[in-house]
Amino acid sequence: MSMEQTLLQKKSLPDKFKKISFLIFGIGLLTVIISFFVDSHRFAFNYNILFSFLVSIALGNMFLFAIEYLAGAVWSTVFRRINEIFISFVPFVMVIGIVVLLEMHSIFHWTYKDVLENDEIVRGKTPYLNETFFIIRFFVYTLVWTLFAYFMRKNSLKQDTTYDQNLTYRNSKLSAFFIPIFAITITFFAIDYLMSTEPHWFSTIFGVYYFSGTVLSALAILTVVSILLHERSYFDKILKPDHFYNLGALLFAFVNFWAYIAFSQFLLIWYANLPEETFWMIHRWENGWEIFSFILIFGHFLIPYFALLSQQAKSNLNRLKIVSIWLLIMHYVDIYWLTMPSGFKQLVFGWIELGFIVFCVGIIMILFYYRYERMKNIIPVGDPKLKRSLEFKL
Repeated sequence: MSMEQTLLQKKSLPDKFKKISFLIFGIGLLTVIISFFVDSHRFAFNYNILFSFLVSIALGNMFLFAIEYLAGAVWSTVFRRINEIFISFVPFVMVIGIVVLLEMHSIFHWTYKDVLENDEIVRGKTPYLNETFFIIRFFVYTLVWTLFAYFMRKNSLKQDTTYDQNLTYRNSKLSAFFIPIFAITITFFAIDYLMSTEPHWFSTIFGVYYFSGTVLSALAILTVVSILLHERSYFDKILKPDHFYNLGALLFAFVNFWAYIAFSQFLLIWYANLPEETFWMIHRWENGWEIFSFILIFGHFLIPYFALLSQQAKSNLNRLKIVSIWLLIMHYVDIYWLTMPSGFKQLVFGWIELGFIVFCVGIIMILFYYRYERMKNIIPVGDPKLKRSLEFKL
């Protein structure tokens, strides 16, 4: 049997995985429904966190896909089908986001008429922060991201049967269009769903901050899934330590990039010492919220930094797997820290928040299962770069 024929054979995921996925999803969904009746305000904030996290996973993988084509990267070609599974989440995630539109009044206090009448600062932002324009932007994000996701995957998957090298060129051009649109839309998305939960505050690098966490979480989920499949022989031993080393190196780079942007944002606020900026940071250092501030300093930067610092650590599969899962948790915590204090003066964290995390895991597992099962090949067998990718060495 030829190498190509071997690569065409894709193993199915076990039924046990499907059952566990539905169990986790069911437990999470039940908890989320109960939380709505117990505390609808807290439900709404947690749902917004869930939605923003899922957007990170889907959109971050679109960015990685586009960068591979623009850079002409070879080593990452073998991972692209896994990357595309998460890209295919886009339309499902945006449907999930409709609930945020229904709960706008619980999340964004700029939607209240009495606030607009009595708050001059919020009233000055109404040309942008108004319900109609907010909803329009949501559907613009949905349309743009879904179209790019569809055509990116369509061209790549079509190449498995046609072996047409022009499809690589098409995706390169598509990626060139996507990157600036991605930069604009992810910035406005971060402003809409995260920063506007506190409309009095603003940060000129907030979009970059969300971007850094988005790419880091996309790399993390790509890494952990690839390792799990590799360990269970789904890749038929075609992946080498050098492939995983590059993933580890990128994780390390974006851990540092996130820390750099986070510290830059803090430093500018601290140094300027303007009341309209400092109140936001002060609120996250009191009433119990400082716990999560310290968690982010150590958990989102120092721990993964030292865990991935050495050269050997970047290709150690067990360490990469643990650090990747840890970084996904930290990104969720980061979004929680960004938004939750805007709605609650005192620290809130309990079964509702844990239930949403379980629900989030269940959604990802179920979507992954069905998108994986619909996939014909686990690697892009028609890509002209595949041979070089399989033979990649540092």
